Amino acid sequence: MSKKALNKSNKSDYIMVGCDLHDKSVLLAIATNRTDPILATFGTDANARQKMVECLKAHCARLAGASVHVVYEASGSGFLLHDELVEAGFACHVLAPSKIARSAKHVRTKTDRKDALLLLSVLRAHLLAGSELPAVWVPDTETRDDRLVVRMRLTAGEKLSAAKVQVKCLLKQCGVQRPEGMKNIWTRRGRAWLQQVVNTAAFGLRTALGSLLRQVEFFEAEVGGLDEAVETLAQTQRYAEPARELDALTGVGTLTALVFLAELGDLNRFANRKQVASYLGLVPTCSESGESNDRKGHITHQGPARVRKLLCQAAWVRKRLVPAEKRAFKSIERGSPKRKKIAIVALMRRLGIAMWHRGRQAQQRASCFAPVAAQAS
Repeated sequence: MSKKALNKSNKSDYIMVGCDLHDKSVLLAIATNRTDPILATFGTDANARQKMVECLKAHCARLAGASVHVVYEASGSGFLLHDELVEAGFACHVLAPSKIARSAKHVRTKTDRKDALLLLSVLRAHLLAGSELPAVWVPDTETRDDRLVVRMRLTAGEKLSAAKVQVKCLLKQCGVQRPEGMKNIWTRRGRAWLQQVVNTAAFGLRTALGSLLRQVEFFEAEVGGLDEAVETLAQTQRYAEPARELDALTGVGTLTALVFLAELGDLNRFANRKQVASYLGLVPTCSESGESNDRKGHITHQGPARVRKLLCQAAWVRKRLVPAEKRAFKSIERGSPKRKKIAIVALMRRLGIAMWHRGRQAQQRASCFAPVAAQAS
């Protein structure tokens, strides 16, 4: 074969890497085209990751013109490895674990080696046979940083609610009755009564209730500070116009708008409303085979649960305040209490799609993201 023909053939050569990533170790299954894979183990600290990059570069040097493709599953490790591999000049794909088909035998005999080889087979099928790669959308570093703010605000709110529930449960457990006519113990009058209970209670109740009240005060201060951070984020160039558009919807406040925008990121990556609903997990499961057609079940619950929670809260508000939403709710509910969940999920989907439409147009006007081909993850 001539040198020119050899160079031409190398353009289609792939160095494929299935990466089984853990907190303290990384197992690589490395193969070239259809060759048998070789295994290599590395640590996860900075020096070990650099050695891994050098190892892949050495493989690439031995096969001039070949491109390196790496896949690993999305996990709590985030996208640090993805960023480093892309910076090194490799193609890296982060896969959705829920979309990778695993046999029952694989689940029962799960090992790091089998996981790495499975990821390699998924990548190989994509590159050599053109099958679909179940990759997730990798947000840019700014979007990841913005998510930290809204997620921490939601976490603080959940901890505050949990502490308040613990206070009520403790009072009930100890038989402490609130004064007659006091419906809310978190008003100024209610808090004064709680402090009185602490001052006059026995040692155990005084200690436990005092601790819980201090936790409530702490998380209230945290929520207040994080609310200010969310407001600051909403005024930045990236979010100012989209947040204002979403905030105009009844039932949608600044926090709900920012969570939606930060979690979904670039709204132009969704081609249509079906992709948006699917990403939010607000489409029904489907079981159709043979003569059994159109068998639908509960919603898939895929995608960000924190967005669904806020959509649910906003949907109930809209059902009460927006006449069109109230009519839609009643039309679906048909007077049956069993259909209330179905009706509110339908309103959640309507609201999510409306927020996508408004937010996408605002992002386009503000040029929040670089133009990309529409693609849902």
